[in-house]
Amino acid sequence: MIKEDMNINTANSEIERFKNYLRKIGSGENTGQSISRKEAADAMYLMLTEKATPAQIGAFMIAHRIRRPEPAELAGMLDTYLALGPRIQSEKAQKRPICFCMPFDGRIKTSPIYPITTLILISEGQPVILQGGKRMPVKYGVTTQELFNELGLSLIDLNIQAVQEGYNKNGFAFIYQTDHFKIADQLIKYRDEIGKRPTLASMELLWTAHQGDHLLISGFVHPPTEERASQTLKLLNEENFIFIKGLEGGIDLPITRTCITSEIKGCLFNRHKLRPKAYNCHGKDLEWNNLIDWKENVLKALQYEGPLIKPIIWNAGVYLWFAGITPTIESGIEKANNNLKSGATKATLMKLIQWRQTK
Repeated sequence: MIKEDMNINTANSEIERFKNYLRKIGSGENTGQSISRKEAADAMYLMLTEKATPAQIGAFMIAHRIRRPEPAELAGMLDTYLALGPRIQSEKAQKRPICFCMPFDGRIKTSPIYPITTLILISEGQPVILQGGKRMPVKYGVTTQELFNELGLSLIDLNIQAVQEGYNKNGFAFIYQTDHFKIADQLIKYRDEIGKRPTLASMELLWTAHQGDHLLISGFVHPPTEERASQTLKLLNEENFIFIKGLEGGIDLPITRTCITSEIKGCLFNRHKLRPKAYNCHGKDLEWNNLIDWKENVLKALQYEGPLIKPIIWNAGVYLWFAGITPTIESGIEKANNNLKSGATKATLMKLIQWRQTK
């Protein structure tokens, strides 16, 4: 009986603790206030472990969306993600990876380029880490694992040890939330019920499971988002990151328009305006139709044919330059073009498929 009373008291204290956070962020424009980094970390812990009630979790998500989270709050919530989430590490001699951070709710308007960009980068010795989940609110767009699966490479149903082994062997890892971060995956239902992207969606653009030195590349849409994200990553002691105003808030560079990017290396800041027209890569961004059409276009591209050639070469060329593999964008585009044309990109895909078949 005493033990049961202690459990009830503990549960009540956690609910009351969370209620205090709600009072702060949900009190309105005049009386509302932000919570500290430590409090935000605790709030995220209480949500992930579902020690806060469903009503509290939903209220927190919508209140935080309305008032917009402060960088310290985002940093605190990411502290908990880093503490409780999966981890991937590089070997000592391994080149630092690029960690691509994209919206988990996928793409619905434009044809994704990043799977082929990833293959070219890996082929050129640049490790890449991707992350994502199953289709989720609010867009329910096509996901990373669906795209690779359509090419014959299954990225799901692997435990984190197998993912680590694959990363060490192939320079490629995919963190699948449903397999590797189940306590985060269970919060998807709240996104559906509130009908809006919560703060979790902002965190997913800044979180990586990789421990150690890496280049984090994140997509954004609105300038205030970029500034808030930059401050958050600095609080997390991230020293190298790039923000891309890409297609649908992701990291795919458009070929229709100039792409605004910002690059932070330690204390140095560089604003890049990437103009595809200046590199003979200007064209129309291919619309998204369905997986069947996308696969057909990608298979053509792997044979150096079809409408995806130009956006693939543009994207891979720029990212080879960002990674420091080539000294200029021009040489990056040339290297990407040669990789695709020579069949090296397709060979890399086949190598990954063969590895996966052994697991």
